[in-house]
Amino acid sequence: MSTSETHQVDRAGIAIAVLLLVIAAVTAWDSSTLELAPTYGLGPKMMAYVVAAGMTVIGIANLIMALRGGFPERESYDPKAIALILGGFAALIAIIAFGGGFIPATAVLFAATAAAFGRKAIVTDLLIGAVLGVVVYLLFDKVLTLSLPAGPLERLL
Repeated sequence: MSTSETHQVDRAGIAIAVLLLVIAAVTAWDSSTLELAPTYGLGPKMMAYVVAAGMTVIGIANLIMALRGGFPERESYDPKAIALILGGFAALIAIIAFGGGFIPATAVLFAATAAAFGRKAIVTDLLIGAVLGVVVYLLFDKVLTLSLPAGPLERLL
């Protein structure tokens, strides 16, 4: 590397890294305060620690890249894509709030996010989202014994 090459510290990357590390610390602390009855297998307390550890690794990696100036130049943002993703989140909240259940809400969020990234196969994306929703629902319900918002479809499972 020549002396003429300089690396700029990415302040936004540092801010994101710090935010990730703070969220990881809060998640680990909050998990340590949970008082749950013993469960067989992995329970909610353990999974919170796994999430906190993953966020810590991502936060540290992000910090290293930000200090090295290793991030690529940012692209301009697309307000339509942001609106689609936020609309998907709003739909997820509304579907769950009105008793529609986790699986349809996840399918709508997946399709909205795929559309935000330029995909035009809405029906296919809804089906993919539904399959992913079923897998996640069954993992949480049967393996982790944690309940997710149930609607008519989830009651059939």
